[in-house]
Amino acid sequence: MPKTKKIVKKRVVKAPGKKAVVKKSSPKTTKKTQTRKISKSNKQSSNSKIILAILMAIVVALLIGYIYNQHHKKTTIDDFKAKPFNVVQPLASPNVSPKSLLSPTAVKTSYNIPTTNSGTGTIVIVNAFDDPTAAADLATFSSQFGLPACTTANGCFTKYNMVPNIPTNSTWAIEDSLDLQWAHAIAPGAKILLVEAKSDSGTDLISALNYVKTLPNIRSVSLSWGGNEFNSEVGYENSFINSSGATYFVASGDSGHGTSWPSVSANVISVGGTTLTLNPNGSFKSETTWNGSGGGVSSFIAEPARQIAARISYANGHRGTPDVSFNANPNSGYPVYDSTPYGGYRGWFQVGGTSAGTPQWAALNTLSSGTITANKVYTDATTIRQTFLRDITSGNNGYCGTLCTAATGYDYVTGWGSPITTSF
Repeated sequence: MPKTKKIVKKRVVKAPGKKAVVKKSSPKTTKKTQTRKISKSNKQSSNSKIILAILMAIVVALLIGYIYNQHHKKTTIDDFKAKPFNVVQPLASPNVSPKSLLSPTAVKTSYNIPTTNSGTGTIVIVNAFDDPTAAADLATFSSQFGLPACTTANGCFTKYNMVPNIPTNSTWAIEDSLDLQWAHAIAPGAKILLVEAKSDSGTDLISALNYVKTLPNIRSVSLSWGGNEFNSEVGYENSFINSSGATYFVASGDSGHGTSWPSVSANVISVGGTTLTLNPNGSFKSETTWNGSGGGVSSFIAEPARQIAARISYANGHRGTPDVSFNANPNSGYPVYDSTPYGGYRGWFQVGGTSAGTPQWAALNTLSSGTITANKVYTDATTIRQTFLRDITSGNNGYCGTLCTAATGYDYVTGWGSPITTSF
């Protein structure tokens, strides 16, 4: 059998100035060289993957650290910025007829508020920035609905600026209009004091609240604004105690499930939101939750004794909100007159939000033979079985189960419910 001739590869090597020399390369040497190259390539690829994995781990660690630090960041009153809890319908324009919306009479009928009682004492409304048309807008509203005039001249309305030359803000101006007009609609005999803070910063609003603390002969304080909770908020609990025993009513928020300060203060009545539905003749038909109603468990304020006694579920030693509720759905909202331009319009607007119910609860307090306090609300709800309030048992303000769902008794959407009497 003839022998198979091995094929030997030749390499030509030529040194400078010398004759080319032909070198033979064995197949084994070539194979080893290729193997080394592949091994080296695999090693480099493996090293690249390791470096990439390390870099990704570092990025993830930095991101987790950032999120942790943000969550556990020590915040103070200097970090706080308030916003008014109002919701102005996109259809709002000068052409909206106030008569097509809720009237003071319809609201009073729905909540069993007597028309013969006009209220006594003073309601204090604390907001930010200046509203130059507040008095004129209140006069227009009163005329439209046949309410007694509430002016500076007759002593019914007073505006107090914390500092001179406060700038105007249209969002806060329409909040002023809402608060003033509907506090007056519910209690036309009560006086109204509008206190305007220099700005919406926490320090400026605390300055305004400290001014209110010492005011004599006031029945209610209405705060239709709020913002994110902050670590040191417990240090400002005394800002919601007035020397003459006034009750503070605070809007719970308009973004659904979640808490806000100062609604979480243990020294206030937190006001959530509902959806009020009327019959064609204007009489009460039903009331369910409003999905924008704020509510939840505070991160920093301890559970007050009244809630411990009431055995509020899921509070776990922390303050739960809201305490009560009132119509807030902008679709069943309130006519408000505002001549300070808002979104390019001025005139009649349709407005909702938990800030709508807050001044009306403050007005209810001036109609009551006694003083509406948080302790009274809880005592009624737990022992007298809610003769003061309509329990709201249908609807939700989010998708978090029990904490977002209305139920019999207390819930974190509407509290104990809406008022059905002024005889607190």
